[in-house]
Amino acid sequence: QVHLEETGGGLAQPGGSLELSCAASGIDFSRYMMGWYRQSPGRQREAVARVSRGGRILYEDFVKDRFTISRDFAENKVNLRMDSLEPEDTAVYFCGADYISGKGEVTEYWGQGIQVTVSS
Repeated sequence: QVHLEETGGGLAQPGGSLELSCAASGIDFSRYMMGWYRQSPGRQREAVARVSRGGRILYEDFVKDRFTISRDFAENKVNLRMDSLEPEDTAVYFCGADYISGKGEVTEYWGQGIQVTVSS
């Protein structure tokens, strides 16, 4: 059974920091692109940062130079360090795992999501 468990959310002040962690089980972690996504009320889920199985990192423009994604193949974890947080970063953050087969078939899994609130 596939399970993506997010930890580390909570409340931070503007300008503060939080670190999210996602522990993956039930998948061949090394074959999946791992990423962090977020969804705020009234908006669609959006990508935040992703790291490919080869280690290539993609950040969305709105988090560049503020957030850092990292991947631990030994522990099957993907982490998101969030610095210089802004109220606009308030959202439910989701861990996602994606795999595209050689035939183009997409397999994806999601965590349950974890709340991040940035407020003074």
